[in-house]
Amino acid sequence: MNLPISQLIPILCLIVFLSSGSAALAQNARNGNTFQTGNELGLPLQSTPGTEFGAISSNVKVFGALNSAESCIYDAERELIIVPSQGVRQTIQENDGYISLINTDGTVHTVRWIGVQNTQQRETLNPKLVLNDPLGSEIAGGILYVADRDGGTDSSAPSIAVIRRFDLKTGRPLEDVRLEDSPWINDIAVAEDGTIYTTQTGDMGPDPDPQSWLVWKITPEGRISIFSVAGPIDKPNGIAIDPEGNIVVANFGNHDILTYSPNGELLKTEKALQPGSDGLEILPDGTKYISSVTHGGVSRIRPGEEAELIAENIPSAASMCYDPDNNQLIIPMTSQSSLAFIPLD
Repeated sequence: MNLPISQLIPILCLIVFLSSGSAALAQNARNGNTFQTGNELGLPLQSTPGTEFGAISSNVKVFGALNSAESCIYDAERELIIVPSQGVRQTIQENDGYISLINTDGTVHTVRWIGVQNTQQRETLNPKLVLNDPLGSEIAGGILYVADRDGGTDSSAPSIAVIRRFDLKTGRPLEDVRLEDSPWINDIAVAEDGTIYTTQTGDMGPDPDPQSWLVWKITPEGRISIFSVAGPIDKPNGIAIDPEGNIVVANFGNHDILTYSPNGELLKTEKALQPGSDGLEILPDGTKYISSVTHGGVSRIRPGEEAELIAENIPSAASMCYDPDNNQLIIPMTSQSSLAFIPLD
């Protein structure tokens, strides 16, 4: 079987990870089960007692590390891109997701920052680590938020939406937020006061139930309610907070980009140039960028202007993030297990 080099790179990275890290990880599991994050590139992959870490040589560049990544978020403190990967899908292997740190030039900083342990070892950690099917991600108040779910492995295990939370500095898991009435959620946005908004894209089949298309709201006190459902909401996907504190929702089901006030009033409707919206980023000046996962384009909507297409034909352009230090968009291409970088003018 002959594979192109673009497919060989992630396979080779995975082989190196498994062969060099399995013995150290097994030893760590026997030694104490305290939660640990993975080391940056070098050996060992995870710190172990009595072993000195050595960074990879400065003349080595590594690409890859991702496996079905659906979102990313820029960590301004580290000046790194945080990328959750789904790993093996939840219906095949539970708790196989992980989170990588990627340099702003696309090279790998840390293959598995969160999730260096295998599925069996995660069960014994304190605190326990669970990442089943990570989708959208967000950073707010020193916390990394990740949209995930439990269950859904077969008909006897109903899927329940969960927001995983991690200490941004240490990577340590914090208390989950479970949405018992939601089977799965997609993207996440967090307001300045700590209120969480998350999209439930809902039914997407030939005869979908519009009541399954909604946006959830979770207050800082933990009260969960429906923020908006159906109506102009049509398979909501991307979500973000604009500079005025309004909630902006990108519909997957049509071209609409909806702006709501915090009390749920629809303030305006704008149009992306392509339907199938997934990623949504809003810059400090109010400019919106929207990626279409079905059509591969990126629409830009400047305040008071019509949308323009700034990139096109990006395979499975998912939930993107913005790197202000380098003025670029980063777009996970989920089906390709890779990232696209778009410099902005």
